[in-house]
Amino acid sequence: MKQAGWVIASVFVLSACGGGSASGGEVTLSLGHIANEKDAWHKGAIRFAELVEEKTDGSVTVDLFPSSQLGSDRDLIEGMQLGTVDFALVAGVLSNFHEPFSILELPYLFEDEAHLENVLYGEVGDGLKEELLAETDVRGLAFWMRGPRQLTAHKAVESPEALSGLKIRVPEIPASISAWEEMGAAPTAMAFGEVYSSLQTGVIDGQENPLALIESNTLQEVQDYLMLTNHVYGYVMLTMSEATYEKLSPEQQEAVEAAAQEATEYENALVAEMEVELLATLEEAGMTVIEPDTEPFNELATRVHGTYAERYGQDLYDAIVAAADE
Repeated sequence: MKQAGWVIASVFVLSACGGGSASGGEVTLSLGHIANEKDAWHKGAIRFAELVEEKTDGSVTVDLFPSSQLGSDRDLIEGMQLGTVDFALVAGVLSNFHEPFSILELPYLFEDEAHLENVLYGEVGDGLKEELLAETDVRGLAFWMRGPRQLTAHKAVESPEALSGLKIRVPEIPASISAWEEMGAAPTAMAFGEVYSSLQTGVIDGQENPLALIESNTLQEVQDYLMLTNHVYGYVMLTMSEATYEKLSPEQQEAVEAAAQEATEYENALVAEMEVELLATLEEAGMTVIEPDTEPFNELATRVHGTYAERYGQDLYDAIVAAADE
């Protein structure tokens, strides 16, 4: 396993030598993501690469490209479809390629992390992975947990009224945009790689992400307030180009899938350990931490739930809500 730092153009060279053969020959594959090397995503990716190399007796090597080196989430997914990217860690932008994933991004859909786990690691999660593969030729290997999404801004936000007029960066996900509009903000969709400079220059007033991405990308340098809104309990999915998967031997395919499951356990445990530490780090860096009453935000955001349930699957939405009681 290598952590690469090449320019984006090198992905085409990498992919040219990356697609393995069914004979089980040696192959080097790429794995991209948008987080930096401090993030749990990257540490999980390192573990995944180590396990792949170990379980394939060195016949499959995974080179890692953190910090959007291979592009945005959208670029990574399109790269997997084209076969120029082999693996990627991607999240909500999957909804632009398979629309039912939009429902998972609805703020205040999940009651807590246990509710999310019931969904991802049950029949709903299995079904979404199968549909994603059929529709996009992107194979979902495993769901990894993330800390809940929190709001940061240049001013304190203790009620929806305080969101009025605030330009809040959100991912390129319609459900997120609609919910933040309903809560009173002016949501601005942009790639994550543009967030720091946009906050620094005042293009946007705030953003929302898990603590890990806030801290590892030093957003505390350009944001003064952290609101613990817990508005989305989210995931990141370890995905793979189906074109790459099909070029591997059955033994290599089995090894990759087993490595993905072991890396999931590692990453999930790491995320849980890091949450308390991350909050303390952000406070020490000077951020003012606010715990607002989330019920008013919840009441407004959930007004859009019915629209997206009708649009992308009432049965799916109902199954997710019901999973809270499992």
